[in-house]
Amino acid sequence: MSVNLSKGQRISLAKADGGSLTVVRMGLGWKAAPRKGFLAKLTAREIDLDASAVLFAEGQPSDVVFFQHLVSDDGSVRHTGDNLVGGAGQGGDDESILVDLERVPPHIDQIVFTVNSFTGQTFEQVENAFCRLLDETNGQELARYTLTGGGPYTAQIMAKVQRAPGGGWQMSAIGAPSAGRTFQDLMPTIAEHL
Repeated sequence: MSVNLSKGQRISLAKADGGSLTVVRMGLGWKAAPRKGFLAKLTAREIDLDASAVLFAEGQPSDVVFFQHLVSDDGSVRHTGDNLVGGAGQGGDDESILVDLERVPPHIDQIVFTVNSFTGQTFEQVENAFCRLLDETNGQELARYTLTGGGPYTAQIMAKVQRAPGGGWQMSAIGAPSAGRTFQDLMPTIAEHL
């Protein structure tokens, strides 16, 4: 049973049977909003949204996984590859980041997932964008955050997973709009949510 997350909501990443998740996947999907008018269709560019995962240790960035660095230095987080045009938008993931929670080094206490429009279009020009978290061992969708309302933003701090008191992990939906073409541009906004 998937949970539709709202801004600021937290969910535990423990399994219903009391076990803990071992591998999760953050999926990102989108498609371009339909363009109206002959001239708009002629000048349309593809929309390239990028998923990134920034790994933090005690509030400081320790590593990042994104389209130019597909695997974390320790191998626990892996990006499946860059999608330059999107298109799924209604279910399938256009980009994915896999996190092997059991392999994440103990000093890493938070992993923040971001989305940015590398080509610079705002979310007013993106349709059906979503971020979701799945149990990779069985494909069950655990949580979904829908990018709603569009807006004049080119980036979003989507969600984070963090170590829970007493062990395990929990996910928090952040949903903070921002501006930037890369995860580096988003670091000041990310810092507000650690």
